[in-house]
Amino acid sequence: MKKYLLVLVLPLIFLLSGCLSDPVQDDLLNYVNKEMKNAAKLEVEAVSAYESVTGANYQDDQTLYDVLLNEVIPTYNEFIKELDSANIETDEVKEIHEIYIKGADIQFNAFAKIKQALEEQDAGLIQEANDMLAEARTHIRDYKSKLTKLAKEHDVKIGK
Repeated sequence: MKKYLLVLVLPLIFLLSGCLSDPVQDDLLNYVNKEMKNAAKLEVEAVSAYESVTGANYQDDQTLYDVLLNEVIPTYNEFIKELDSANIETDEVKEIHEIYIKGADIQFNAFAKIKQALEEQDAGLIQEANDMLAEARTHIRDYKSKLTKLAKEHDVKIGK
């Protein structure tokens, strides 16, 4: 009798433990801790390089051009490849990740447009690129906001 009881109870325990699992939580944990780890480093590296030669740190067009050509664009391209290769299981996380990809693509194209503007000495292209950067920031803020909200809903803590 004990043998039959064990055969009936063990699968039931596994079934119940599976019901208690939260696939979105599991996917979020994998996404934040594994899938996005290298991508985050590449993004910080590219954006930091860009910020080191723009705004208050601007020196001259040639310096900006060189950093865009040799650091920002290649590193940001690697970042986008990392985003595209992320292994995501749930629709909830995929939907949010797509927002990030859209923002990253816009930002990458803005960097390329700045490079083109410097080559052609075209202030109009710089304005277009700045508008694109603003649009990209909007998408990236939306991504972060929705990721934070989803994480809270599924009891996942995300570091800053």
